[in-house]
Amino acid sequence: MTKELGVGIIGCGNISTTYFKLAPLFKGIKVVACADLNPAAAEARATEYGVEAQSIEALLTNPAVDIVVNLTIPDAHYPVSKAILEAGKHVYSEKPLVLSLEQGEELRAIAKAKGLSVGCAPDTFLGGAHQLTRSAVDAGKIGRVTSGTCHVMSPGMEMWHPNPDFFFLPGGGPILDLGPYYIANLINLIGPVKRVAALATMANPTRTITSEPRKGEVIPVKTPTNIHALLEFDNGATITLSASWDVWSHRHANMELYGTEGSLYVPDPNFFGGTVEISGQDKNIQPLEAWDHPFGIANQEHPQGPMANYRTAGLADMALAILEGRDARCSLDRALHGVDVMVSILKSGEEGRFIELSTTCTQPAALGIEEARALLREPQEEISGNRVAAAS
Repeated sequence: MTKELGVGIIGCGNISTTYFKLAPLFKGIKVVACADLNPAAAEARATEYGVEAQSIEALLTNPAVDIVVNLTIPDAHYPVSKAILEAGKHVYSEKPLVLSLEQGEELRAIAKAKGLSVGCAPDTFLGGAHQLTRSAVDAGKIGRVTSGTCHVMSPGMEMWHPNPDFFFLPGGGPILDLGPYYIANLINLIGPVKRVAALATMANPTRTITSEPRKGEVIPVKTPTNIHALLEFDNGATITLSASWDVWSHRHANMELYGTEGSLYVPDPNFFGGTVEISGQDKNIQPLEAWDHPFGIANQEHPQGPMANYRTAGLADMALAILEGRDARCSLDRALHGVDVMVSILKSGEEGRFIELSTTCTQPAALGIEEARALLREPQEEISGNRVAAAS
């Protein structure tokens, strides 16, 4: 039987329910403890999911904990991950890994010195739809990828989030909050980025919260909320990325890739599933023949219908990579390269020039059907029968 690594969770807010609910699907990991600056939040999650609630200090010295999942707010990711590494534990962080390259390089140095691993979400690029796209790209079904477009645009976060302040402060904004999903998938599909350029603006200096319980409260905007970027990849492909919280509606697709022999239409990288479409030189757009990938099977009920959600797959892959001595797909190098892309986009928006990236990485290994099944505890046919309500 595959050895399990004990998992501790720091940060017991809304996102933690996703990890608590979905971790049991996967081999190699078992959540054993949780902690939060608010002890009541940790106690509530511990009671709900049958784990031990501890102080942060106690969790970091708990011998049953091998990997600590960092689910704090983005501004706290760096100091919390640093403390985890200094305590001798592996780290798996929610996105973004850090808010600067300097912070990421320090984490890399500590991890290397201590022989520890660092991983980071998002892991949605491991989903059935995106791995089907990867398979099509690798097989040359649209020839050589030359260009593409990505669009993630909405009116903003203050309309649904109970405490949206941090989204509009430095370290927030649509690039650092939503960009990781798109950039991670582009690295998965195309490889590393060479240089970027961007225009960055904000529509308003303040926002009015329309969600409860703070409806009507006005909050400041201190970071760009409308970014249009150009990404040049090492392989020569050029991609347009538009990320905005200043758009009420639009008709742009989430992601399209254009090649010398055709085009691919990729579903939202924020999710694991969806329909991938393809066209050849005949311009006839058709669904790409579906495959039996386990991370494309609907396993949660959402208001819009059944959806596939396998967040925590990246954590499980990291745990098994540690045990097997191989490269994790959601690795530090790829996460830090993604940070480099994002902060360089914002820097370009400030300075009005192309920014050459100082980091690089390799594409992650593809996660085919058998590789995905190897991450799961139960047979594929049982997954769709074990649907749970969507984690909030």
